[in-house]
Amino acid sequence: MNTSFIESKISHFSFTLPHCKCMHHNNKVISFAPLMLLRSSSHKSLKVANTPKITYYRDTWLDLMAINHLSHNLQAVAGIQIEKDGYDGLLEACKVVILKFDPVQQSQLGLEGLKRSIPKQIFPLMKALIPPSKFTRELFAKFAGLFFAWLIGSSELKESEFNGKREKNVVHIKKCRFLEGSNCAGMCINLCKFPTQTFIKNSLGMPVTMVPNFEDMSCEMIFGVEPPPPDVDPATKQPCYKLCKMSRRHTIQSCS
Repeated sequence: MNTSFIESKISHFSFTLPHCKCMHHNNKVISFAPLMLLRSSSHKSLKVANTPKITYYRDTWLDLMAINHLSHNLQAVAGIQIEKDGYDGLLEACKVVILKFDPVQQSQLGLEGLKRSIPKQIFPLMKALIPPSKFTRELFAKFAGLFFAWLIGSSELKESEFNGKREKNVVHIKKCRFLEGSNCAGMCINLCKFPTQTFIKNSLGMPVTMVPNFEDMSCEMIFGVEPPPPDVDPATKQPCYKLCKMSRRHTIQSCS
């Protein structure tokens, strides 16, 4: 199979939490955009004295189209509306969802937002044509790292042992844009990790385990590996960050 269509790279930008206005959304869902044309955009890290290094992103207009597409669909399913566009608008929408809904509802809304944002017509065909194998695990890993760089940041493929053999089925996200922007473990777990794991498994028949590292804000997506149940997943034991950008503290379930 020719995989050159996923070789276009994408990228990113930083986040400052703006004031938002919540209201009932008209439930209008933005139609799917031609995101396959996404390409690289520049980003850089800036170190300020006595503060952690911050990554700044310069999104292309196609990056922004993808970001706004996901943000508007999340707002639609949550019944909210955020005035800000771009990546900070997406993060603000996620903040409102975290504050308004319990952890189970957060994951459900995150999953529904993903389902509305990505055309589901392609999944039955993909499942039929490329059943689980070393090829599909490596293909999905490559696809995820390139196609969603605007959301997660830069990444690289890594090997892991699968059924006694080595294969490149791991996406190592060097510093997750979403986690760095929100600085909130609850948003990472309930609006990214759990919904993404469920979405990929249900849509493509491919299990995937996401392993965030809350110390350096990296993350690994391991394709072909079933995730542990939420009640024993180590990620759910993560307490709130001391510098969490949310306006209130969370229970262990919502900021785990």
